[in-house]
Formats: sequence, structure tokens, C-alpha cells
Amino acid sequence: MDFYFFSLLNQLAGQWFWLDIAAIFFAGYLEYFLTSLFFLWVLRKFIFRKNERKKTVQLFLWAVFSVVLSRFIITELIRFLYYRPRPFVSHQVNQLLEHSATGSFPSGHAAFFFAFSAIIFLYYKKEHPDSKLWGWAVIIFGISFLISVSRVFVGLHYPSDILAGIIVGIFSGWLMGRNSSRNNLIFGFHKLKN
Repeated sequence: MDFYFFSLLNQLAGQWFWLDIAAIFFAGYLEYFLTSLFFLWVLRKFIFRKNERKKTVQLFLWAVFSVVLSRFIITELIRFLYYRPRPFVSHQVNQLLEHSATGSFPSGHAAFFFAFSAIIFLYYKKEHPDSKLWGWAVIIFGISFLISVSRVFVGLHYPSDILAGIIVGIFSGWLMGRNSSRNNLIFGFHKLKN
């Protein structure tokens, strides 16, 4: 079933030049653009909005701890305990991006970006509940989805890898947001108040 859904999407690779270019950009390069924008946004807020510095640092720490927990701890632990070869290792696929034959399950990109998205969502829900900035959280979830699905399109992941990565990412973001709210702590750092 998983390979069936993988094939439905991956069979489109190589059919239309512009679709391939878009998928390669989403799967391999959009991540750098998104993280760079986040760092520039944090830096700008830190430099020019002195009254928001503490909240900016808090958001930055939430994001860092959440993605580290999601991508580099939980995902790698699962991959250590359960190795699943990538689709291009096990099958003839339309592979549009080069990648090493590391474990496929769960998707590290999905785990990383959905943890990031969850933290942005929780931050705005808590700090700016009446703000129109919620739209940014929805956009970031959408971008995370594009990054994740495009990794199936280019032949690097199965759909279940993406789904598992989304679950790991959202769980990590929720856990960080819950932990910082309930205990007034962020992994040993006292919650910063404005």
C-alpha cells in the first residue's frame, strides 16, 4: 500500500520539466530558504525590537530544542532501532535528487520542519492569540508539507516515512510548548518574560 502511494506520486517525476524543478527546489533547497528567513526574522526582532528581545530568545530556544529533539534525538533513535531502506535502494524509482542510502523511516525533514511549524503555531497561539500573525504559522505548516511531500516525489521517501516524521515533529513541538508552559522551564532555561 505504501509503495502504491509512493509510485502514484513518483511516477510523475521526469514527466514535466517545471514540475521536476519545483519538486527539486522544495525537496532540496526550500529548507535553507525557510531556516534562513527564520534566523533573519529572529535577528531583526532582536536588534530592532528591544521590548520583544526576551520573547524572541524564548521562541528561538523553543524552536532549537524542538527540532533537535525531533530530528536529532527521536528520529535518529527510531532509525537506530529500525532500519528501512530508502525507495531508491529497494526499487527502481525516478530519483531526482542524490542522497546517501541512510535510513528512510521516519523522514528527518518532516520531523524537523513540523517540529518547527508546531513551535511557531504554539508561540503565536500563546503570545499573540488575537494577532493576524497566525497566518504565518499556517503558511509555515504549508511549506513544511511541500518540503515533505516533494521528498516522496523525488524518490527519497515513502509516504509513511513522511507521516511518521510529521507525527514525531508535531509531538516534539507540542512537548516543548507544553513543557515550557507547564513547568516554566525550557530544558533548564527559566522561561523568559517580557
